[in-house]
Amino acid sequence: MSQSCYSLSADIGGTFTDFVAIEETSGLAFTGKVLSTPANQAIAVLEGIRQLIPDPSEIGFIVHGTTVGLNAFLERKGARVLLITTAGVSDYYTIARGDRTDLYKLQYHKPQRLVPRHDVHEVRERIKWDGTVIEPLHLEDFQPIIEKIKRENIQAVAICFLHAYAYPQHELQAREILMKALPEISVTLSHEVAREWREYERASTAIMNAYIAPGIERYLSSLEREMKGLGVTSTLYVMQSSGGIMTAESARKQPIRTLLSGPVGGTIGGVVLSKWINRPNLLCVDMGGTSFDMSLVINHQPNVSTVTSLEGLPLLTPIVDIHTIGAGGGSLAWIEAGGLRVGPQSAGADPGPACYGRGGNQPTVTDAHLSLNRIGTNSLLSGRMTLDGEAASRVIHDLANKMGLDDVALAEGILSIINAKMADGIRTITIAQGIDPRDFSLLAFGGAGPMHAVWLAEELGIRETIIPFSPGTFSASGMLQTDIRHDFSHSYYRLLTKVDPQDMANVYARLIEEGREALKEESVPPEDMHFELSSDMRYQGQEYSINVRIGKDFKLSEIEKAFHEAYRVRYGHATPGAPVEFVTLRVAAFGLTKRKFIGYRTSTDRHDPLIDTRRVIFDGCAYSTPILRREWIPLGSVYAGPVVIEEDSATTIVPPGYESMIDQFGNIIIVRKEAK
Repeated sequence: MSQSCYSLSADIGGTFTDFVAIEETSGLAFTGKVLSTPANQAIAVLEGIRQLIPDPSEIGFIVHGTTVGLNAFLERKGARVLLITTAGVSDYYTIARGDRTDLYKLQYHKPQRLVPRHDVHEVRERIKWDGTVIEPLHLEDFQPIIEKIKRENIQAVAICFLHAYAYPQHELQAREILMKALPEISVTLSHEVAREWREYERASTAIMNAYIAPGIERYLSSLEREMKGLGVTSTLYVMQSSGGIMTAESARKQPIRTLLSGPVGGTIGGVVLSKWINRPNLLCVDMGGTSFDMSLVINHQPNVSTVTSLEGLPLLTPIVDIHTIGAGGGSLAWIEAGGLRVGPQSAGADPGPACYGRGGNQPTVTDAHLSLNRIGTNSLLSGRMTLDGEAASRVIHDLANKMGLDDVALAEGILSIINAKMADGIRTITIAQGIDPRDFSLLAFGGAGPMHAVWLAEELGIRETIIPFSPGTFSASGMLQTDIRHDFSHSYYRLLTKVDPQDMANVYARLIEEGREALKEESVPPEDMHFELSSDMRYQGQEYSINVRIGKDFKLSEIEKAFHEAYRVRYGHATPGAPVEFVTLRVAAFGLTKRKFIGYRTSTDRHDPLIDTRRVIFDGCAYSTPILRREWIPLGSVYAGPVVIEEDSATTIVPPGYESMIDQFGNIIIVRKEAK
């Protein structure tokens, strides 16, 4: 067996699949990119391994961010799910909640359910809130359900009984009945994916898990089998939506944890970078070929929520708050009612922008950059992928003619529109939440992010823009800097003044023990286990809560003080003295991976970083602009804009009036000249 030499991460995007590999002895990193294969994401992963690692058997650690589950949901291509509920309450999933998030939307429609009413079935059983069994589980009620599953070839079942979050014995018994009759069926129990109250939200979470489970199971099993064929012997890990990682085996059991597996790596990379460069608050933006992802790092920590919703469907699962819109390098420009529109439609990886030379015949954001000379024909992947400048100019010219504009005005208009859309998206997670974006530095990454970063910062009044080294693979890099994570919760609904600290300590002790057992199953030694305690809390009478870190001494006065402060930070005000109540106790169990990661370094070989000069257009004027090779720029170098900085994974644009500096970690720091 070969010696372990590499740690590897793979991040699948809509256009490219990115790779970062680390030599475990030196900690130095190198990167790779291949075109994504949407029909079967595993093909791109395997191709990247072949290109990047000479001997795949030398891979000692591999982590993977996947969008298989998310795509199945967004495209409504998941498994058909049958929902089993307690008799008498089977309408709660269909009725849902009565609130409307868009009060004045005249054409409002309730979100489409993943399970239609005719696939919701009841069985007789009932357990009270205190665990008293009012009615035992009736085994005979399952026979018609089993017959329907066989007859209609249903692939997945979700079970959600009343009060099962606290007393799950009937759900466990129901699974035994189904698995005995249908050993191949995928069964999701609500208490295993969301051990919290609120039946509708718990059922919605269980259904989502069941909906994507068969596809995730097939994909991960196939990927592991193909990797083994290449000679990879290490355990495959999968990125979680919470920012941690889990084994592929655990991901198959709870695929909902991987729903936002892809985008979260960039946020975790931002957390690590914020500590390196002492910037506690970062606004992370990841612009790729098809989407634009936004998230916040506050006080060196990711902004993690315990409840979220996707297309109006609630999910009770820990998730890094990431807001996504359809805006990327492949976003298409088009005309509607005489006006110019950009996105959310995308050219994707196939055919891609017109300049890819693969048959694309509509202008995209990338084509606009190329027509303005902001990127060159050999800028992408260090020239390994040549862009067709004539094709880009042709589609820009054709659309400009239709609108009665010159080519430059149209190209800059495309970029202005996409920048405005992205800035509005950022306001959704900042200003709309009472957060001032001017208190943050803008961290821009992704293949297209550094080309738009300065304009976004200017639009939002942000003083400083940061471009990490190899921004196009920054999300993949973040995946290598996180730890194994499992989350556990216990509903604990009571007033703070009536809580017995010892009782609370006992509940946390049970949750920690569950976490310890889960980490043991993933071969984490005791000395590498770490547990973080928190609680969802709120003022009495409120519906929604905020999460508060809990110290292990369980001093209620300190917990109450921390809640008021967290509430003030979140909403801008607090009410000290008002009654406070606990809702849910939580434990995050971490298995520390301890991988050495020195990071990227500029080349030790002496090269002139100036590789070319181009006439680049800014605000309708052409500027003679130096083109620099990033890895050849010495640390501490300062360049006044306009300047274009190229590297293997991305191009950074510094417009006139701005200045860039390479810091000690190789990051590009961009500020206005007068703002230094």
